[in-house]
Amino acid sequence: MQDKLRLAIVGCGDIAAYTALLSRLNRHIHLLACCDFDLNRAEFFARRHRIPHTFQHYHDLLELKRLDAIYLAVPHDLHFEMTRDALRSGRHVLLEKPITRTVDEAKSLVEMARDSGLCLGVNYQYRYDSGCYALAQAARSGQLGKLYYGVANLPWCRDASYFEKSPWHAEITRAGGGSLITQGSHILDILLWAMWSPPKTAFATTAQRKFQSVEVEDLAMGIVELQDGALLSMTSSMVAKSERAIRIEIYGERGTAVYSNQPLPHVRFKGIRVQRARPPVRGLHALQRSLEAFRAWVLEGQPYLVPASEALPVLATVSAMYKSAKTGQKEPVTLPTIHSVVGST
Repeated sequence: MQDKLRLAIVGCGDIAAYTALLSRLNRHIHLLACCDFDLNRAEFFARRHRIPHTFQHYHDLLELKRLDAIYLAVPHDLHFEMTRDALRSGRHVLLEKPITRTVDEAKSLVEMARDSGLCLGVNYQYRYDSGCYALAQAARSGQLGKLYYGVANLPWCRDASYFEKSPWHAEITRAGGGSLITQGSHILDILLWAMWSPPKTAFATTAQRKFQSVEVEDLAMGIVELQDGALLSMTSSMVAKSERAIRIEIYGERGTAVYSNQPLPHVRFKGIRVQRARPPVRGLHALQRSLEAFRAWVLEGQPYLVPASEALPVLATVSAMYKSAKTGQKEPVTLPTIHSVVGST
């Protein structure tokens, strides 16, 4: 059995630097190559992380022999094309959230990965956060009883440099949205995962409170109705001053679970004694666990918590929330049906 995952990093920005550092701490991951449109940045990244091969052009990277998998940390509008080409080349893919900008694109990638037998994961790493994992498993296992509602708040802060360093963040056609799709989808994923019922409808409002010269929202609030009648409420913000802790709460008939990521990730249970579940892989940080779990999925067939199909409800809900913000009406959440694409071109 192959003992190391030979991984290439595409997009040498901030999150990729964390991924590279944590990959180097994993003796079962070998960083084989990196790629960035800015060759100088790619070469600096390669030197810093002792990566042997550097590329400026993505399709040149795909010609590299002995490459098992690709980690994509690129602008959202590149997710579909780059993932599609990687799958066609026979490579497994782990990509940063969101899976794509549109549900149709995401559906196509899920079908392609399934029919090719390749692993396609989305790095919603909070599923590997120790507190979020314990919260979700307590809810999903029935320990909280019938689930009534969930509340989540992501009060983050961004300054002008967020858009200046990465101008694509400010463009709706490239990013697909602002705070909701880029940051808030993390906590929405945990809410949907924990509550266990498919999303049915969404009502939302978005605003530009701090950044008036960009095309995307810096604040979003919404309510999601699930198929079983439970309700979710969430707020995603770039405008908090200063940045505060993420908070996720699940209310059930037997008790309540309350998560915070500060000072360290933790969950408290109110009104009930719960057997706390631990993430299925070891590591000091959620991203570290997510990387190791992806490696184990590719090389050992161990389940990964966020295969691409698991990211579809999040994107479908986000899309319905954005539509609601435009229409002012409650909008249905349309979950795609996955079909086989064997034999298609």
